[in-house]
Amino acid sequence: MSPSSSAFGSARSAAELNEQIRALWLRAGGTLSAQERAEYELLVVEWAAAIRGEVVKAA
Repeated sequence: MSPSSSAFGSARSAAELNEQIRALWLRAGGTLSAQERAEYELLVVEWAAAIRGEVVKAA
């Protein structure tokens, strides 16, 4: 059984997470601080889990 986004504690969609990632880059002006980098990494992991969950649902 493949993990879904809910298995990783995410109820957010991949599209919502993508928007948050884009907003983070815009706020940061293209250069992330250490704290922003940590936030970015968490968002990307959550986004990847959401994508996997959406693919599993589509299958």
